[in-house]
Amino acid sequence: MPAYAIAHLQEAAPHPEIAEYIERITATFEPYGGRFLVHGTPHETKEGSWPGHVVVIGFPGIAKARAWWDSPAYQEIAPLRSRHIAGDIILVEGVPDGYDPTVTAKALRDASPAE
Repeated sequence: MPAYAIAHLQEAAPHPEIAEYIERITATFEPYGGRFLVHGTPHETKEGSWPGHVVVIGFPGIAKARAWWDSPAYQEIAPLRSRHIAGDIILVEGVPDGYDPTVTAKALRDASPAE
């Protein structure tokens, strides 16, 4: 099942460490089958407020995403970003092929109090 590293990063002033982080990050996730799905592209907010930037890196599975995050190579460069850009980052597992949302809807209906 695919997995994703999703970052919601706030605006930041340009800094050489951020440039270095961007130059080096791909080499940290490629060994884990990671690839950029969203990076440096504008987004359109349809509800709520989402200032800043969105980054999505896809992985073949959650174990690979976790291994990348915990890897010495990524942990070495992470401070280059975190010293200059505030944000939220999550790892999340995707849905399997053939996912049917009506199964989730049925479980919600079954768990809801009767009217």
